[in-house]
Amino acid sequence: MVMADRWLSSEKLNFSLQQHWLDWEDIPKQAALAVVTSEDQSFMQHLGFDFKAIFEALKSFGRGGHLRGASTISQQVARNVYLWTGRSWFRKGLEVWFTLLIELTWGKERILEVYLNVAEWGEGVFGLEAASLYHFGKSAKRLSPMQSALLASSLPSPLKYNPAKPAEHLRERAIWNLQQQQRLGGVGWLKTLD
Repeated sequence: MVMADRWLSSEKLNFSLQQHWLDWEDIPKQAALAVVTSEDQSFMQHLGFDFKAIFEALKSFGRGGHLRGASTISQQVARNVYLWTGRSWFRKGLEVWFTLLIELTWGKERILEVYLNVAEWGEGVFGLEAASLYHFGKSAKRLSPMQSALLASSLPSPLKYNPAKPAEHLRERAIWNLQQQQRLGGVGWLKTLD
């Protein structure tokens, strides 16, 4: 749905979508780990919702801060596949429903596989393989650990950041991502998905 939304709302006449599906077996596990590290480190433990992150975001907002995201990978899959962009309580309610259905019917491996194939990494660029080709000119299986971390670190604002020409802030996030991957146990940590 997000792909359709971007295509329909584009003001460019030559707008094109770039997306190449990778099956779980073909997804580089280093890149998958980088994305989980960046987006949702509780992914393996929660059932679709990170209530601690939600409460922290609400507390921060209540103290006058900006409303920041607390969506899990499962919630982002629900939004990207079944819903539209934008903010409303109605859409958020539907997101909760679809997230519950996804968590009840798909395994974590499938959720992560879908996320890595539908996440947006630039204008009209969806999925890890398309992002790798677009930003680095090579297949995702040939990404270096730093390139995987740069792609993952750009996900909070994929239309703002350029992983191929990272600003200092993005480079620092990628370095943190690599360090955090080691603390989590490396790609072996993902074996609990199997």
